[in-house]
Amino acid sequence: MSGDYAVELKVVRLPHAADLPLPRYQSALAAGLDLFAAVAAGAPVEIAPGARALIPCGIAIALPAGCEGQVRPRSGLAARHGVTVLNAPGTIDADYRGEICVLLVNLGAETFVVGRGLRIAQLVIAPVRRALLVEATSLEPTARAAGGLGSTGLR
Repeated sequence: MSGDYAVELKVVRLPHAADLPLPRYQSALAAGLDLFAAVAAGAPVEIAPGARALIPCGIAIALPAGCEGQVRPRSGLAARHGVTVLNAPGTIDADYRGEICVLLVNLGAETFVVGRGLRIAQLVIAPVRRALLVEATSLEPTARAAGGLGSTGLR
């Protein structure tokens, strides 16, 4: 992939994922790189309905400063099996160097089996802006003001 929007992402394949592919885009304009399950070949992980499991991906990455990795669900797993990423989107900070893992939850009615090499989530690389906090004694008024959940209506 090339272009003005590409960023270099260093990836280390960990020993327990030596035979698995690196994350990859599944189409020319895909936003997310698919992440693969690096569970042991003979030991798939079963996630019962209502349960969750932390699934290793077998890689570590070095994001450039000013970027974050967003771990997002795969729509097919959600639609077909009710399996999603529990803390979606999960955030990978630019200074994290440990193994990427995905916290999956099974909201479906049947046990879901995560086998080696299954595409379990997507990794989106996104720019991050850091805030410069300025303490104030008041805030500029808006039409919404302090209206919270549901305050803008349904239509």
